[in-house]
Amino acid sequence: MSQPSPVSPPPSYVRLAMRHMVRKGRTSLLHFSLTTVGLLAVLVGLAYLFR
Repeated sequence: MSQPSPVSPPPSYVRLAMRHMVRKGRTSLLHFSLTTVGLLAVLVGLAYLFR
């Protein structure tokens, strides 16, 4: 009889994102910074409109 091999759970989303970020390097950091700046611009714009 063969023993069933233990099934490891799939890697978490955070672990996959970090692995991808390390592999892509500068491109990933550029996209992250552009996203951050865009989100801040939207929030500041909304705060200005609804003050």
